[in-house]
Amino acid sequence: MRWITHLEGGPKRVNHAAVSVGHKIYSFGGYCTGENSREYTSMDVHVLNTTTFRWTKHPVSDLPYFENDDILPYKRYGHTAVVYGDKIYIWGGRNDRASCAVLFCFDTIWHCWTAPEVTGNIPLARDGHTACIWNNRMYIFGGYEEESDAFARTVFYLDLQKMHWNYVCASGTGPAVRDFHTTVCIKNKIYLFGGRGTTYIINPLTDVVETYSNDLWCFDLYSSTWNKVSVTGDIPCGRRSHSAFVHDGNMYIFGGYNALQGKHFNDLFEFSPSKLEWRKITTFGEVPCERRRQSCVLVGNRVFLFGGTSPLPNFYEVGQDIEDKLIDHNDMHILDFSPSLRTLCMGVIKKYKLDDSILPDILRMDLKNMFTPNKINIVRPSSSAG
Repeated sequence: MRWITHLEGGPKRVNHAAVSVGHKIYSFGGYCTGENSREYTSMDVHVLNTTTFRWTKHPVSDLPYFENDDILPYKRYGHTAVVYGDKIYIWGGRNDRASCAVLFCFDTIWHCWTAPEVTGNIPLARDGHTACIWNNRMYIFGGYEEESDAFARTVFYLDLQKMHWNYVCASGTGPAVRDFHTTVCIKNKIYLFGGRGTTYIINPLTDVVETYSNDLWCFDLYSSTWNKVSVTGDIPCGRRSHSAFVHDGNMYIFGGYNALQGKHFNDLFEFSPSKLEWRKITTFGEVPCERRRQSCVLVGNRVFLFGGTSPLPNFYEVGQDIEDKLIDHNDMHILDFSPSLRTLCMGVIKKYKLDDSILPDILRMDLKNMFTPNKINIVRPSSSAG
C-alpha cells in the first residue's frame, strides 16, 4: 500500500462532497477561506479524470444561480453526495446564511442539474450529516439541524425510485447526537464512527461541552436496529471531519480533528467487520499532512484524497482558537492498494530524476500526468459521461 503521487493545483475546497462515477470523480461545493459564503451563487462542480489525474471545472458551475434557483443548488458546505445509477444526489448543507433541505440531482450523462419533487417525511435542513446508499435507498443520519438548533440522532431514508422520504423507527440504544462523523455501508449494515457530539454538565458556568467518541456503531438495515460494536485492536481516538471509505469489504478512516486534544491527524486505520478488529495501517511513500474536512474517494484499487484544511506552523496548541490559524489545500494524494510494477517504476524514475527520453510516448505521457501539477480549466463536456 503506497502513496504514489502528490499533485498541487486542484480545486481548493474544504467541507466539500465527492463521489466517483466510472473513472471520474465529481466534487461538489465546499468553501475556501476568504470567500464570501453568504452569497447565493451556484454550486461549483469539479471533475477529476482518474486516468490522467487532470481536474476540470464543469461549466454548470458558472450558470447564474438566481436565474436558475428552481433547479440549481447554491454553493454550500457540510452537504452529502451519493451515486445511484448514473445520477448523483446532493442533500443538505449550508452557506453562512442558512441550511438546505432540498434534494438536487446531477445527471452525469446530460451534465445538468434538476431538483426532483419529493414527498413524505422530509428531514429538517441540516449540515454535517452522513448519507449512504443501500439498494434504492439513501439513508441519512445525524448532523446539525438549524430549525431545532440541535445536533440530531435520527435516521431517515429516501426511496430513490419513488422519491419518498421515510422516518426510520430505529430500535436499540443507538449513538448519541453528533455531526461530522462518517458512515459506510458494507453488505446490509451501516457502520458509524466518530463525530462531534455534546453532553450536558451540571455546572453553573458550563451547560454543554463537546465530546469525541471513538465507539463504533452498526445499523442493521434489515431490522433497523442499532448495536454498539465490541472491537479489538488499534482503536483510533475520537475525531470529527475525517474521511471513510470501503475497500475489499473493510472500512478505512483517514485524518480528522479532535478539538479537546487540539490535534489534527494523518493516520490511516482499517476496520474488519469479519474480525471486529481495528488495525493501524503503515503505508509507504509521501504521506499526506495532518488535515480535516478532506475527501477520500475510491476508484478501483486507488484512493484519491484531495482538499481539506490543516493548522499553520506554530499554532498547534491545546486551548488555542485554531479556526483562525488554518491553511486550505488544493493538493491531491493518491493511495494505491496494490501498485503495479509499472507504477513503481515511474515512481523510481521521478525519485532519482532518471532520463525518460527513451521511453515510449504513452509512458512518457503517463509519467507527465502522474507528476505534473494541475491547472484547472473549464471544459465543455460531451453528452456522455465518458
